[in-house]
Amino acid sequence: MDIGEKQAEHIEHFVKQASIINASASCLVNVIVEATSHPSLFAFTEILSVPNISQLQGTEDSRYLDLLQMFAHGTWSQYNSNASKLPQLTPDQVFKLKQLTMLTLAETNKVLPYDVLMRELDVVNVRELEDFLINECMYAGIVRGKLNQQKRSFEVQFAVGRDLRPGQLGNMIHTLSDWLGTSDSLLITIQEKIKWADSMSELDKKHKQENIEMLEEVKNKLSLKKLSNMSRVTWTSVGMLNLME
Repeated sequence: MDIGEKQAEHIEHFVKQASIINASASCLVNVIVEATSHPSLFAFTEILSVPNISQLQGTEDSRYLDLLQMFAHGTWSQYNSNASKLPQLTPDQVFKLKQLTMLTLAETNKVLPYDVLMRELDVVNVRELEDFLINECMYAGIVRGKLNQQKRSFEVQFAVGRDLRPGQLGNMIHTLSDWLGTSDSLLITIQEKIKWADSMSELDKKHKQENIEMLEEVKNKLSLKKLSNMSRVTWTSVGMLNLME
């Protein structure tokens, strides 16, 4: 089972838990804590969209709704900037939010300097950073890449996508539309170049054929001239023989 199938199973489980009719606030808080602590869950939008979860807004437990939104879209450094307004994290939640932070960094840059990663992940040395990247990211299947110790960087080859941030879908559609327009223009340019190449090929063939015909014409003229000269020589020889007789 790949990571996408596992995600779907875990999401379905927590959505069902959060959708229980008349679920108490404490039960919903427990669902949020369990979801944000789960070692194999990296998507939270579906849980956020459950009406029971949304009803935490404006209550004394609304900070857990904010916490769930942080796990959906935020990073470790953003949590630290708002820690006073959010519940304190368990070790499992800290670990999970750092993994999610790595996914966010991998979205925007394919070469991540160690210095940036150490700062964003709050890691104190290179050994700890590389252990985290290997054991908790690559072995977990959420990131693939190469450690470049010489350049002190991580080269991203693949990363699991996070939940879309508000407004991100519109930006993605705009980007894809621009890409599609560029692709159409490129396709037209390629087709025009193919037509040009075909026409040049036909012209080249025509030019070669004309050269062949000209060469044949020259050969024929030379052959005729040679025959004419030989005829003159023959008649001259005959005439001289007649005179000698």
